[in-house]
Amino acid sequence: MKKPSHFQQLVWEEIEKIPYGKTMTYKEIAIKIGRPKSSRAVANACGKNPLPIIRPCHRVICSNGELGGYSGSGGARLKKILLKIESL
Repeated sequence: MKKPSHFQQLVWEEIEKIPYGKTMTYKEIAIKIGRPKSSRAVANACGKNPLPIIRPCHRVICSNGELGGYSGSGGARLKKILLKIESL
């Protein structure tokens, strides 16, 4: 596996802070890491997350409320299921 970039590490560290049952947008993550115009890059970093359950990238959604993609096995369908479980 290729060593993650500094940007990816920043994104992943911020994702780990999202509480169970909560979501944040790609834009909110970008702002929190000091890169407010990097929403798309945040989404790409989420897609490269090698530990999608440990680093809960399923909790990161689009600003318009859509789910976006999910790199874990099962894709967006699994992301929807995980968010539903956490909302109970």
